[in-house]
Amino acid sequence: MAKPFFPRLQGNSRGCLTFEPFFLIPFSMFSTYATLYMYELGLTEVNIGWITTIGLIVQVFSSLLSGYLTDRLGRKRAILYFDLLSWSLATLLWAFSQNLWFFVAAAVINGFQRVPHIAFYCLIVEDTRPADRTYVFTLLQIIGVIGGLFAPLGGLLVHQYGMVQGMRIMYVLAFLFMTFQFVGRHLTTRETEAGIRKRQEIRELSLRESLVEYGGAFRDLGAERNLLLIFGVYILFNFQATLKSTYLYLYLADYIHLDSGILSLFPAVSSVIMLLTLWLLMPRIPDQSANRSMMAGFGLSALSNAMLVLYPSASFIWIGLSTILAAVGLMISSPYLEAAVQNAIDDDKRAKVFSMLSVLILVFTAPAGIIGGWAYKLDPRIPLWLVTAAFAASYLLLHLYRRRTVHQHASN
Repeated sequence: MAKPFFPRLQGNSRGCLTFEPFFLIPFSMFSTYATLYMYELGLTEVNIGWITTIGLIVQVFSSLLSGYLTDRLGRKRAILYFDLLSWSLATLLWAFSQNLWFFVAAAVINGFQRVPHIAFYCLIVEDTRPADRTYVFTLLQIIGVIGGLFAPLGGLLVHQYGMVQGMRIMYVLAFLFMTFQFVGRHLTTRETEAGIRKRQEIRELSLRESLVEYGGAFRDLGAERNLLLIFGVYILFNFQATLKSTYLYLYLADYIHLDSGILSLFPAVSSVIMLLTLWLLMPRIPDQSANRSMMAGFGLSALSNAMLVLYPSASFIWIGLSTILAAVGLMISSPYLEAAVQNAIDDDKRAKVFSMLSVLILVFTAPAGIIGGWAYKLDPRIPLWLVTAAFAASYLLLHLYRRRTVHQHASN
């Protein structure tokens, strides 16, 4: 009998990761040009910032309900229903957008993505051994990296059909691929033991009682300093990701005057570098050095962004070097950060604690769109300076977290 790929993967993690490329490949194609697509259809930088913020405000609301809905519906049904709403329907709206209001409607619908986001993490983590979770998140990162290799296909479509028509084609393809993924994953996974248990428990509570219980999760977050520190790192990581994904490619095309047709090459270069990092560097990083690896990754990421604002050159070599540093930094930090956050949460409390963490993330990242839009109008370099500052602050918080962890282990 043939040996399966990734033999350490079992059950839900195998089913989830098998279908993940059908989401990440089309996402990597259209995400590079999403801001430029809006810009081409007549939206201003401030309009784009407001749309980003509206989407994040809806995500705050959906995050407040996500833990309850994930426990009430079960992980599988929550992820299926709300992925079809927040992604399948949203991609169709983006595909046929004509003006600002289409994008506002799509942002509101896409804002419900927090429900399947919480459900996905519960589904992929709960029946996976803690020792295997870094492995799972590393594979998830690899799939995202491989998806990035397909970003140049988006560039070819833009080159062949123009920005607007090319993006419309990408969004229709995203609708088809993503919907296939959602259905396929649903058919190849099962409800987790924690999910079955929480569904039975929550049936005995009213909505009000459940929401009061979930509100108490904020007290759980404040009860332990180490938990707050690692969550603080995670919040800053998400803040910079929102800001960078919204304004980096606009900065390269509008301020540095890089040809928009070749922008998609940089995600592909980043993907190749991340795969090489995974192959050559990560096997040399021992498990006990996870925190040091994250700190090194944050340092490289801060440097990569600072390069683009200190010397805003259209040189392929300079932008390529920045891209390489960012790719290595992301690869040696992100999987360890995801695993550290998930291992800090008990399975029985995962849905509600992670949903409250998502609320905190969104409270801090919701202003990112407006701040970035206003900052970009003042000076296009400011958003990237804010990204650099977020990585620097993450480095300091992780340093404190590492010192406290070492001290606690020494005391025990």
